[in-house]
Amino acid sequence: MMRILILNGPNLNLLGKREPEIYGSETFEQFFETLKDKYSDITLEYFQSNSEGILVDKIHEVGFTYDGIVMNAGAYTHTSVAIADAISGVTTPVVEVHISNTHKRETFRHKSFLSPVCKGVILGFGLKSYELGVESFIK
Repeated sequence: MMRILILNGPNLNLLGKREPEIYGSETFEQFFETLKDKYSDITLEYFQSNSEGILVDKIHEVGFTYDGIVMNAGAYTHTSVAIADAISGVTTPVVEVHISNTHKRETFRHKSFLSPVCKGVILGFGLKSYELGVESFIK
């Protein structure tokens, strides 16, 4: 059975509460249950951390055995060479996702350290961005 990890970075634990005009009012946990139901033939796992090093550790942990990682690194997208290096160092492909269209937001959000080392990038489709990320691994 295909194994895919959805990996969320800082502040994404606040989905449903944080800036609902940008991120919506649904919690990620609620959305994840719907996603698991839709893709019941895939083992979907979810992990979130606000700490850069813990995210790097998780990439190392699953990066040689899982079929894919769908990652929203949050603000670390724009700052973390360490996460980019972790992605480069593993064999599991990573799809970078964002809920909002980061190019329509503040200028600092236009640069991603992760995009060059990811299989692809999906942004601006709300929580559906994660679903599209999962779809990208289905052959």
